[in-house]
Amino acid sequence: MLWGRHPVLAALANPSREGRGRLFATPDRADELMREGLLQGREVERIEARELDRLLPPGAVHQGLAFKVAPLEGVAFEALAEPAEGLIVMLDQLTDPQNVGAIFRSALAFGARGVIVQDRHSPVLAGALAKAAAGATERLPCARVVNLSRALETLADLGWRAVGLDGGAEATLAEALDARPTVLVMGSEGEGLRRLVAERCDALARIPMPGGFESLNVSNAAAVALYEASRRQAG
Repeated sequence: MLWGRHPVLAALANPSREGRGRLFATPDRADELMREGLLQGREVERIEARELDRLLPPGAVHQGLAFKVAPLEGVAFEALAEPAEGLIVMLDQLTDPQNVGAIFRSALAFGARGVIVQDRHSPVLAGALAKAAAGATERLPCARVVNLSRALETLADLGWRAVGLDGGAEATLAEALDARPTVLVMGSEGEGLRRLVAERCDALARIPMPGGFESLNVSNAAAVALYEASRRQAG
């Protein structure tokens, strides 16, 4: 299930979802979709807000809209890897849907080409994750791979440079980044980067925090890293 205005409207506008799924809306939202021409030729099932509450997880902020649809299939790894230019974000076993969704949102905002995740240890791009992403999961390509370390080897062969975020690294983010095609590698919420993934990175970098706070939430760290990397990419 997708819920909330931004995720549902982005899904309706996604050509890969054409003709799929069931769209639910409260009467006022259904009227709005029809009036503004946002249905993309779909039928909408009118439903009262309390009934919509029962369809969704407790506490879901649906804003009168929900979309029952199959998860996105994603894109082939090669579609992101070639040609080597710009930015890619790689997530090493991040499991919190809110964090992953927020990272998708930042990656789209700062012009990343896409996100790479491990096939087995990553949440589905729906539900709370899609809500946190505010529609970014529908617009930003995502590739799932079996082994992140091997994916980094392939990316290196194609001309990519991997920079892993590590709070204990000697180099700062500003020192580690340059204008070359860059993969920003983010570790999991608790453990950080796994050893083999860190070893495949060309550089490890930390975000300097003169305020003395120990660390940032991974989604906040990703936003800072994406901002800095996008500036370097722009020259």
